[in-house]
Formats: sequence, C-alpha cells, structure tokens
Amino acid sequence: MTEARHRATSRVALTNPAAWPDSGFGTQVRVLAARSLRTAFGDRRLVFFGLLQPIVLLLLFSQVFSGVSTLPGVAAYQGYVNFLVPATLVNIAMTTAMSSGAGLLAEIYSGFTGRLRCLPISLSAVLVARTIADSARLGVQLLVTVVASVALLGFRPTGGILGVTAALVLTLVVGWCLSWVFVAITTWLRKAETLQMASFVVMFPLMFSSSAYMPLDTMPGWLRVISAVNPLTYAIDAARALALGRPSGWSIPIALGIGAVAAVAGGWVAARTFRSSRGAVLP
Repeated sequence: MTEARHRATSRVALTNPAAWPDSGFGTQVRVLAARSLRTAFGDRRLVFFGLLQPIVLLLLFSQVFSGVSTLPGVAAYQGYVNFLVPATLVNIAMTTAMSSGAGLLAEIYSGFTGRLRCLPISLSAVLVARTIADSARLGVQLLVTVVASVALLGFRPTGGILGVTAALVLTLVVGWCLSWVFVAITTWLRKAETLQMASFVVMFPLMFSSSAYMPLDTMPGWLRVISAVNPLTYAIDAARALALGRPSGWSIPIALGIGAVAAVAGGWVAARTFRSSRGAVLP
C-alpha cells in the first residue's frame, strides 16, 4: 500500500511542471516553438511553395478583378492592386491560422502530443508554442508578399514604412488570434476530413463576404448586411487604412477587440478539450 502510494505520488510530481523549476512555462513554449519552426523551415520545397502561393493568388486576383478599378469605391485607391494587397495580407493570416489547426492535428496523428503527456510540461504550452511558431511563419509570408507586391505588381503603400509596418503588426495580431479559433476546432473535431471541411466552411464565407475583393457599396443589400458584421471586414479596412495612410475610424479597435475575444474564447475551448482528451486521434 505504501509502495503504491509512493508510485502515485512520484507520478504526480513528475507530471507537475511546478516540480521542475528549470523548465518553466516560458522555456517549454520556447523549445516547442523552436521545434515547430525547424519543422516548418526545414523543407526548402515547402518553404518555397508556401511563400509562392500568396504571390500567385495575389497576381491572379489582381488581374481577374482589374476591371473594377474604375468603381467609385476602388478608384480612390489609385489602382486595384492598392485596394487588394492589404486584404490579401489578412487573407494570408486567415489561411495560416487554418494551418495551425492542421499542424496540431498532424502532431496528434504522429503521436507527438501523446508522448508530451508523459513529460512534466504544461499542455497549454503545446498550444501556445504552435500558435507562436505559425505567427512567426506568417510574418515571413507577409513580408515577402509586400516586397513582391511592390516589386512586381506596382503596389504603392502611401502610408509609408511606418504605415506598412503597422499594417503588418495588426495582421500578425489578427492572425495569431484567429489561429486559436482553428486550434480550438482541431481539439474539438480531431479528424482531418472533418477539420478540413469545417475550416473551409468558416474561411471562404468570411473571405468573400468581406470587403476584401469588392467595395461594400457594389454588393447586394443582404450581403452588405453580412459584410457589416463580418470581423474580417474590420481587419481588412484597418490594414488598408494603415498601409495607405487613410482614415481608419473604428476599424482598428474593433478588429483588435474581436480578435481578442476570439483568442480568449478559442484558447479556453482548446485548453479545456486538449487537457480532457488522451492525445490520440478519436475514431
């Protein structure tokens, strides 16, 4: 009886992060995030196509929708590409946030998160590290996209370097907040096919019912109502205002406020479901 109690006590101590002062929460996040970054940037082909994809999409949309550059809501931006690039940055953040869930699911499938449960670390550190690593990857994508847009597509950010930097920081924050939503979806669904379908159901309506590709005044009335409550609309309007030096109104605080609510809610759901599960893929 005493031996069994001793084994149980030892097991609790080993799985309690507080019992390991040399491996605090910050250290755990740093180590796990570094591992995720090494995985993400370790495959040069994956890095190449990951950076090429947003540029190809931007080139495609800028040519397909170039005819709308004469519309009143677009002409003031002196070219459709100036209207499109800030929106594309937010859409890249949305896509990268979706990949946060896919990356976490891959680690669950491979058994990596299951092995982590045998170590004295905080399971929340696993989730935080995943979102931080993906945000770092997003930062590289955004920077490359802006440079390519200026060099190849004639994007002219009239807000200057400070405005573009502020737009990139805003987009990074929004992307990090959105990643918690998709991480929460992953810990809840935990199946690749279901996650993919759910992610696209969330992503595409938000993207195409926002002010990303067309000004709201050109949309049907019912779609304008949806766009007015679409959180991506505020993030896109804020990024445009910062990058192009235009009045932002309430778009910046609203975008950050919605992002904060999404991050808190997603983080709470993700942490709760991740701790209560066994780390294995559910049937």
